[in-house]
Amino acid sequence: MTVEPFPQWLRPPPGGFVAEDLDRLPDLPPHTELIDGSLVFVGPQAQFHMLVVTLFESALRRLAPSPLRVRREMTVTLGRDQRPEPDLVVIHAERDGGPELTSYQADDVVLAVEVVSAESRTRDRERKPQLYARAGIAHFWRVENVDGRPVVYVYELDPATKVYALTGIYHDRLELTVPFDIDVDLTDIDQL
Repeated sequence: MTVEPFPQWLRPPPGGFVAEDLDRLPDLPPHTELIDGSLVFVGPQAQFHMLVVTLFESALRRLAPSPLRVRREMTVTLGRDQRPEPDLVVIHAERDGGPELTSYQADDVVLAVEVVSAESRTRDRERKPQLYARAGIAHFWRVENVDGRPVVYVYELDPATKVYALTGIYHDRLELTVPFDIDVDLTDIDQL
């Protein structure tokens, strides 16, 4: 039996990986994230996850006012050793950068959305929201799979404490006025 050599880039440097390493390391798997100086690789995407991302990407593109843009699966640099990849972000259009852009900055982001997957449950529910809040991202949504239906947990940043406060849980319809007017029929997932 032949064992493949351990890729050298998997061995963290002293002090851990930094945000720029995601652009420099050769042959990284797609959608690699950097959390707390460690590389995080994602597993295969479940159909529910893909459908929810598609539903929200379409709805947010339709509803976002012109000074905003919706982007999917782009990393956000939150600090030296933090570069997670939300499922969706809504960003300021003037900060969108050019076609070579590989990561947004925290202050570019108005809303970060994470669809919880079985393999990333703790990161999506706990660590990533902590990082987004500490970086000053004003709005965060966590989407859970409850019996094959999306349930959206909506959070808003308390700027004094840099901690998210839960502002609502939405089961069949998501209706909000912040960060802009939003009305999404969550049951539309059945039509995708």
